[in-house]
Amino acid sequence: MIAPKSDRVFLSGLKRVAAVDPDVGRALDVHGRPPIRRAEPGYGALLRILIGQQVSTQAAAAIWGRTTDRLGLSPTAEALLAAGDEDLRACGFSRAKVVHSRALARAIAEGRLDLDRVHRSPDDEAMALLTAMKGIGPWTAQIYLLFALGRPDVFPAADLALAIAYQRIKGGKARPDPKRLAELAEAWRPWRGAVAHLLWHVYKQPL
Repeated sequence: MIAPKSDRVFLSGLKRVAAVDPDVGRALDVHGRPPIRRAEPGYGALLRILIGQQVSTQAAAAIWGRTTDRLGLSPTAEALLAAGDEDLRACGFSRAKVVHSRALARAIAEGRLDLDRVHRSPDDEAMALLTAMKGIGPWTAQIYLLFALGRPDVFPAADLALAIAYQRIKGGKARPDPKRLAELAEAWRPWRGAVAHLLWHVYKQPL
């Protein structure tokens, strides 16, 4: 799991952005410090992110709960490969998620995806290694780098919640699309991941 000092790094970076971006500073004052999301690096974290693709938070939590009941609290690639398709479907996996989770598990088990190398690599190289795998797009890779590896400058601009929260804190009339949001987030380098945590925190607050 990410060392506690990573929380301090994220929060320190967030304060630095707040000092130069009044809207971020205001959001931090109103909503308070965001919780820093963490996950144990490895196949289990990637699997959980895959499960969460294109489903509601509630549905993802239910599927993950059934998965850990069958495969253990931190599923390994070997455990996933040992499970039958019917087991995965019973957990709530779609046909595509069965295919993608197995492809990823095989890549790790066969050494075609070296997660230790991913963990040692700079952000761009780690992204390239992950997105070369079937079923792992930029959003999935970015979420893994943020939550499992604690990378403070990774910003998943395709995340709808981030766009909605950005619109709220900036008071914009139009919600930025992913390309525009990525451009706007450049102002927060090298702490874009820290600001992402604040935006998720804002998104969850009642209007």
